Amino acid sequence: MPPIEETLVVLLDASVIMRPHLHVALQSLMSATGVVVQLMFNKADEVGLVFFGVADTKNDLNKELGGYENVVVSRPIAIVDEDLSKCLEDVPEGTVASDFLDAIVVGIDMIVKKLAQGKKGNIRLSLITTTENSIRDPDTGTVEEQVDNIAKQMSEQCIKLEATIVRIGQQTAFLDSKTQQKNEALLRRFESQAQAEVSIMESSMSLLGAMKPRNVTPTTLYRGDLELTPSMTVKVWVYKKTAQEKFPTLKKFSDNAPASDVHATREVKMDTDYKSVDNPDISVPPEQRTKAYRYGRNYVPISTELMETLKFKTEKGLKLIGFVPVSAMRRHYYMKEANMFVPEPGHTKSILAVSALARAMDASHQVALVRCVWRQGQNNVVLGVLTPYVATQLNRADGFYFNVIPFADDIREYPFTSFNTLPEALQPSEVQQKAADNLVHMLDLAPAENREMLQPDGTMNPILQRYYNFLHARALNSEADVPPIDEALHSIVEPDPELLSENSFAIQQFCTQFPLTPNFQKEKGRKRFWRERVKDEEAPLEIKDEAAMDVGPISFSSLVSKQVEEVGITNPVQDFEVLLARRDSSEWVPKALQGMKKIIDDLLDSAYSGNTYEKVLSCLCALRSGCVVQQEPLEFNIFLRKLATKCQGKRLNDFWERVVREMITLISRDEAPDSDVGSEEAAAFLTSQREALQEEPQDEIDEMELLLGEAI
Repeated sequence: MPPIEETLVVLLDASVIMRPHLHVALQSLMSATGVVVQLMFNKADEVGLVFFGVADTKNDLNKELGGYENVVVSRPIAIVDEDLSKCLEDVPEGTVASDFLDAIVVGIDMIVKKLAQGKKGNIRLSLITTTENSIRDPDTGTVEEQVDNIAKQMSEQCIKLEATIVRIGQQTAFLDSKTQQKNEALLRRFESQAQAEVSIMESSMSLLGAMKPRNVTPTTLYRGDLELTPSMTVKVWVYKKTAQEKFPTLKKFSDNAPASDVHATREVKMDTDYKSVDNPDISVPPEQRTKAYRYGRNYVPISTELMETLKFKTEKGLKLIGFVPVSAMRRHYYMKEANMFVPEPGHTKSILAVSALARAMDASHQVALVRCVWRQGQNNVVLGVLTPYVATQLNRADGFYFNVIPFADDIREYPFTSFNTLPEALQPSEVQQKAADNLVHMLDLAPAENREMLQPDGTMNPILQRYYNFLHARALNSEADVPPIDEALHSIVEPDPELLSENSFAIQQFCTQFPLTPNFQKEKGRKRFWRERVKDEEAPLEIKDEAAMDVGPISFSSLVSKQVEEVGITNPVQDFEVLLARRDSSEWVPKALQGMKKIIDDLLDSAYSGNTYEKVLSCLCALRSGCVVQQEPLEFNIFLRKLATKCQGKRLNDFWERVVREMITLISRDEAPDSDVGSEEAAAFLTSQREALQEEPQDEIDEMELLLGEAI
């Protein structure tokens, strides 16, 4: 479907009062009308530019009827080109008061004379003003009657008005003058009688996004049946709800074509030629080339016919899989842009069915899983979730929001160690937690009592904004440098200075509770070769530099240093962590887990009067932490249950008391999703062990004391 043509007339207040904010308004227009690639306009769109509140007068109505003074048509309605950017650079001097009603009438006159009656497309007037200047009284009637007549004419010509009121520096409506309030009421009058929209900009950042994006006609992603059951279908249409604005694709051009050739495209076309390795002078034809998959060091060739056979064949359609609670569908699973499911327009049964299903799902707090194939022969199948949307307006049908969710192969979990697994000395105190809570609360950009900052509808993308400003500068001067970041963009890319100043106490309190100290790393010594070390040992004793002294005497073990291969009895925790960190093979994780469990058993078997308990506890904590990080909760849970059976009520009962006292319990699903126990069951395990320890332990003969007694 071809894009709908856009006709826009920009009415810009250039009076003295507007001058401090005129630069930001021009930046918004410059980014909207980029010369090389248009952000908001296509090749067929037309734009006119009118300045009012200036010293000169230049418009057709003034010549024909008189009046309409201090209104200058800087550019008539024409296709967006480089001349528009030049007009934005040459702003007339504003020395008089501005009358936005005169500017609106001039803009309507430009549209009526330019466009034919009943022309299709989007026709807009974009007004940017401060509304601080009084409106001239008409010759006959009142100002309100004049507004009604203008609104009636706008409705007949299908003209939409987008009015932007600049109120930078005024935080509340109580600071507005009577003139501002009266003028705002006149603009609001357009909203009730014509297609108009009035918005108030209270910051330079919001003014930068004053230019509304061009209207885009939505195209359906899918039209067909939604299969609820094999015998029940509902006709739906699927649209894109949101889409990301991307950078335009740059193309290569050449200036080798003659400048006099107006038909030359100057576009560079790329062509790829394949050569044989054995004979680089011979080109390989397409029928002798084939694609291949890499398998180790070899390549497995796959022909085109075989690739077609391997492709997954799909049929167009949507199928309902089932329903799940809203709480089970986590928000971070959503992928890509959101889509909108609506019933087929005009199909009464589909509208009723979708409405009934959406309202039932909303009442029961359920979402639906759907299998989607948008096109016939699509290479992949999309799994998504339908969230019900219940319309609040009478003339709008109910529907569903659709979000793509990942398959099991697409999920990438990033587990982070919880504070609960750390020693009590490393956990945040109540004072530190309160300082962090205050920092988050005071720096909230969406407080409940005030309006949300950085609203998506009024916040421009700073990267795109700077990009199009640079294109504008290069269009006027091919040698122009990259401009610095505009001041209006600092509020988007940097924290608000006023917000930081207001919350300086919370920031200082947080810095006091969490001090940062520099981590000075020791300078490493210079690498030395074998011959240098031998020479140093044979040389007479002399004072060496500190780097050389740190190397130490030469030995065979220092030259043939080996990596840790197993968990040793000397430094088991360190060896265990080193093995888990190795990535040269997949065998080290299970080997580290089995080795640590064996060390724990050996240390307990050789324990006497608790001489190895501290070491065993550190090994047990390291094993638990490693199983959480490596997503191996079953290994630890099985081992801990066996350890409880081995120790409880026997010679190692005192060790098990220490384990329970340290609250070392089973790994729950909150720490590792693959665990076989929940958080309540993990807590119940500790409770049951405490109760068992309170019972009278069984009498058991101490073998060591018996042996020592016989020896004596």
